[in-house]
Amino acid sequence: MMMQLPESYIQKNSIFNAMNRFIGAVNNMDQTVMLPSMLRDVPLEEDREMSSLKSDEDETDMYSYYQLLKSIRSDVELGVRNEAADAKRKEGMVISRMNSSASIASSASSASSASLSSSEEEYEEDDEEEEDEDLQKQVQYHLTGLQGVLSKLTLQADFLTKRYKQEVGIGQ
Repeated sequence: MMMQLPESYIQKNSIFNAMNRFIGAVNNMDQTVMLPSMLRDVPLEEDREMSSLKSDEDETDMYSYYQLLKSIRSDVELGVRNEAADAKRKEGMVISRMNSSASIASSASSASSASLSSSEEEYEEDDEEEEDEDLQKQVQYHLTGLQGVLSKLTLQADFLTKRYKQEVGIGQ
């Protein structure tokens, strides 16, 4: 039997733990809600918990939230598939294949004539360092946002589970 170590503050706030809490809450919701159709036309009560968690889409019944949460869980678990991006990627591959033979010939001739001065190279190195710092800030910003969204979604799933139990009359 393995002994579990207490979670440190850093581990507790990791993005992996936020995703696991969200997925666990949605799985619990999914196991609790035996008849999702019972959620249709059941309005979300305006209480302190849900007022800050409402989505911009202003979905008004519990069934819509149920479907939304399950869809987001699938996106988190399986990844987001963007069909428009896939079509553009395929289109780009066809265009790049057509242009590849022309670009090979032109790059061979330009490579022999192009050379950067040392001041231009230093300028490019400075830009790369700034881009690296900017990328790190962007990643931190987006991870913080993702963690906040996952926390709100986890609360939504827990609230929906609680409301379903109240509607059905179990666990009061």
